[in-house]
Amino acid sequence: MTVRDLLLARAEDGSAGLLAGDDSSTWADVVRAAAVRAAVLDALLPAGAPPHVGLLLDNVPEFSLVLGGAALGGQVVVGLNTTRRGAALVEDVRRSDTQVVLTDAAHAGLLDGVDVGVPVVRLDGAEWAGLLETHADAPVPDVEVGADDLFMLIFTSGTSGNPKAVRVTHAKVAGPGELLAGRFGLTGEDVAYLAMPLFHSNAIMAGWAVALAAGAAMALAPRFSASGFLPDVRRYGATYANYVGKPLTYVLSTPEQPDDAENPLRLVFGNEANERDIDAFGKRFGCTVVDSYSSTENAVIVQRVPDMPPGALGRPLEGVAVLDPETMSETADAVFGPSGELLNADEATGELVNTTGSGAFAGYYRDPDAEAERMRGGMYWSGDLAYRDADGFVYFAGRTADWLRVDGENLAAAPVERVLLRHPAVAEAAVYAVPDEAVGDQVAAALVLRGDLSPADLEAHLAGQADLSPKAWPRFVRVVDTLPRTATNKVLKRELAGLPGGFDWARDQRGSAYRDLLDHV
Repeated sequence: MTVRDLLLARAEDGSAGLLAGDDSSTWADVVRAAAVRAAVLDALLPAGAPPHVGLLLDNVPEFSLVLGGAALGGQVVVGLNTTRRGAALVEDVRRSDTQVVLTDAAHAGLLDGVDVGVPVVRLDGAEWAGLLETHADAPVPDVEVGADDLFMLIFTSGTSGNPKAVRVTHAKVAGPGELLAGRFGLTGEDVAYLAMPLFHSNAIMAGWAVALAAGAAMALAPRFSASGFLPDVRRYGATYANYVGKPLTYVLSTPEQPDDAENPLRLVFGNEANERDIDAFGKRFGCTVVDSYSSTENAVIVQRVPDMPPGALGRPLEGVAVLDPETMSETADAVFGPSGELLNADEATGELVNTTGSGAFAGYYRDPDAEAERMRGGMYWSGDLAYRDADGFVYFAGRTADWLRVDGENLAAAPVERVLLRHPAVAEAAVYAVPDEAVGDQVAAALVLRGDLSPADLEAHLAGQADLSPKAWPRFVRVVDTLPRTATNKVLKRELAGLPGGFDWARDQRGSAYRDLLDHV
């Protein structure tokens, strides 16, 4: 099964297919519009080069239509992360062999003064409008598209600190779409609300593909809004929604109303929510929340099940094990104390591994070293630490690599450290994770100074760094005399997290100004 197959199955479907604001299109309209985009992409992409088109967009209708066009025409969509900046964004374009970048007014400014090395086309401009008019009568292209053919490149971050482009095949999108639509009983009577960014695997595999496979209408939100979530659900009649990271937490933080449960939402599916929010969200909004562990690579899956122990990640699918990365053997079962504390962390903690092979992982694009790191001994190593109890339940224990999970996205530490070191007063910088109060990580930084630096100075410095993602701003800062290091001069970040005392500076989760917690400069 391919994404092209799923689209062609909707070619004569007169039910609602795409909803955005006050606009509504049938599935038949969507397929016709996608065929036009396939012809436009064919005209834009140079012959003989990888047919890769980069989308630097919010969740606007054109993102979905271009995805459909690429599926029909055999082109490849590169999801460009809208939080990337400057040279980092240019590097994503270069390493993915993107031949043309499509953007609009919302994100065109990210490319001001930046040479991405390929043409940039504004979807709200005259050139795109002319191309659509020229190819307005284009039929569905007559091309062969296979299940193992590349459909997308979706970026993630890994141990090297550089983003990796995950190869996403047609099967890797169509398969989960059909599986989840069947598992949840979704049909053409349903409406799927898509607020997670479409450059992210969760939105594609747990949202876009699910709606397509079920024939449910896709209701697009340009970007996630906690205050806008429930009004959108009611406006579109959404019965299904997907999430990654902390959206449940953010929605729950909005003022509670007596009629919150009076909405059409039936099911919410995603990953990385905590137990408290899963339960509270379902009760408050009158729906079922299903949470599962996975990743962009989609090679290791752990599913939550009823009556699982508190704190557990879930039960792994067959073939997923916790292995010692040195011996490649299974770790010991976790032993817990009377208060639930882990008593044998050293013996029980290992890495989550797909022992049967690569699973759905189709490799990284143009990154053989990173691919080899993931595939060791014929098995897929996730890079995530875990431990397993005697009943087979898995508990998440952190990251093996030097990266953080912030707001549902991986962030590498090294690029943030390089930004901090650009300030002349910073002699050394170490960036590490501290637990988020809800789920995932918050960014912390330890600084060794060689000059004066105030909280206001740090804010001004970070605001001036064009290549720093907004999500990568340190939430907490401590100033230290020295950094703990090994004999080979590597920083022991696990010791930083355990240093006594609190932080010197902190900023609000949604703000940029640092306040001095110790009341000194």
